[in-house]
Amino acid sequence: MLAAVAAFAVLLAPCIAAAQLETAPSAIPVVAAKVTRQDVPIWLHGLGTVQAYYSVQLRPRVDGTLTRVPVREGQDVRKGDLLAVIDPRPYHATLAAALARKQQDEAQLANARADLARYAALSRSDFASHQQVDTQRAMVNQLVATLAGDDAQIETAQLNLSFCFITAPFNGRVGLRNVDPGNVVHSAEATPIMSIAQVQPITVTFTLPQDSLPAVTRAMGQHPVETVVYADDDRTELDRGVLLTADNTIDSTTGTIKLKADMPNKQRLLWPGQFVHVALLLGIDRDVVAVAAAAIQHGPDGLFVYRVGPNDVVAMQPVEVARQEGDLYVVSSGLLAGDVVVTNGQSRLQSGTRVAVREAPAEPAKPGT
Repeated sequence: MLAAVAAFAVLLAPCIAAAQLETAPSAIPVVAAKVTRQDVPIWLHGLGTVQAYYSVQLRPRVDGTLTRVPVREGQDVRKGDLLAVIDPRPYHATLAAALARKQQDEAQLANARADLARYAALSRSDFASHQQVDTQRAMVNQLVATLAGDDAQIETAQLNLSFCFITAPFNGRVGLRNVDPGNVVHSAEATPIMSIAQVQPITVTFTLPQDSLPAVTRAMGQHPVETVVYADDDRTELDRGVLLTADNTIDSTTGTIKLKADMPNKQRLLWPGQFVHVALLLGIDRDVVAVAAAAIQHGPDGLFVYRVGPNDVVAMQPVEVARQEGDLYVVSSGLLAGDVVVTNGQSRLQSGTRVAVREAPAEPAKPGT
């Protein structure tokens, strides 16, 4: 009898094992990553606009015919280079007339002074009245004032003549020409002949929330604040520079502060009027506990993660975070370096669930993180 029972048990054992395998819960596949200790930069992000370091609209300051534009559109020019010429001949003539009037008045002044000397000598011998001396002295003073007026006229004529030759006020790049040679231009015209803008270096203005201002001010007092500019995709780096200053007023309508950064723009990837993304590096948190942002879950009692324990069983672990930086959270409590946490597949998990872990695929880091 006992032998029969033993034989039956042997035959039944495989069936029981198979049934247990069928009823046992299968491991849920998840993606997990390790908690690490690392240096995490402190970035502030904003939207900005590229502005020329200097920009000017070149308008005529005298009337006349535009005779020459000796530069090409888009040409790089140096300070003092000739950009446009307005017919200078009328202003040469005006200057010549002013110089001639001065010579005439100088001759009259010399004669008046000679007469004054003669009248003064005669007056001492009573051969000329004191009235004649005083009248002649007034004539001398009048001619001296006339010469001062002549000098002013000459200076004005020279200035107008210089306005006929428009030169570059700084190093920059010439824009598109609006007026062609041969046209008559006027000093009161609103349309400029051309524009010139300095694009190397160049500036970027951007805005940040007003709450960021104290941190930015502290960082500027400690070290040059690095500024990185990205294209519209927020990944393609265009240039790196330093923060120049914050504006002296907060915009009360938006609660933001405007800042300006200086960019070398050696590759000329930045252009005036261009919209860009800006990242401002305030500093670096050294050797802090960091976890992938995808691991952080929001629960009724706060933030938590699913930590993978022995035998690949997960447990809910409450955490506190100091801040988020791109795809990372800086964790202030709840996790240690080396812990493994679930970063994908949390929707089917609860404490005590067994998981099949696979590592997260490597992803390129987001710029400014």
